[in-house]
Amino acid sequence: MVALNQRLAEEVTKLSAETAVKAAIEFLEKEKQKQQKEKRDWRLRNTKLLLKHYRSFVSHVEGAKEKVTAHDYADAMESLYTSEIALESIKRSTQRTTVMVQFVERMLAVYQATCETSVHPEDLRRYQIIHAMYISEEKTTAEQIAKCHFIDLRTVYRDINEASKALSVLIFGVDAIEFS
Repeated sequence: MVALNQRLAEEVTKLSAETAVKAAIEFLEKEKQKQQKEKRDWRLRNTKLLLKHYRSFVSHVEGAKEKVTAHDYADAMESLYTSEIALESIKRSTQRTTVMVQFVERMLAVYQATCETSVHPEDLRRYQIIHAMYISEEKTTAEQIAKCHFIDLRTVYRDINEASKALSVLIFGVDAIEFS
C-alpha cells in the first residue's frame, strides 16, 4: 500500500511537471506571437506615418537638391547614434530625410508598377487612392476620393489600409508579413 501511494505521488508530481511545462511552452509561444504582431503593427503604423508626412518630408529636402551619395547614406545612419551641434544636426537631418524620401519614392514606384500590372482592378485603385491622398502635390480628401472613384468612404479607408500593408512589405521586407 505504501509503495502504491508512493508511485501515485510520483505520477501526480510527474503529471504536474508535464502540465507546468506545457503551460510554460504555450505561454512563451503566445508571447512570441504577440511580439511579432506588435512588430508588424509598428511597421504598418510607421508606413502610414511616412505616407501621412510624405509631403512635409519632400518640402524639408527641396532646398537640398544635391545628389545623395553612398557616403551620405552612411553618414546619415551614423548620425542616428551620435550627438552633434545644432547646425550639423540640421544638415544630417536633411540628409536622412533625403535618403528616406528617395527610398520611399522607389518603393512607391515599385508599388505603382505592381498595381498597374495586377489583374485585380482594386489594386490600381488602391495605388491611385494612396497617391491622391498622400503623394500628389494637390491635397485630396477621402470624401473627394470616394466621389471620384464612385466608392463608399469606408472603402477608401479600407483601400488605404490594404495599400499600406503592401507598402510595409516593400519598405520593411519580410518583417512586415503576417504569417497565419
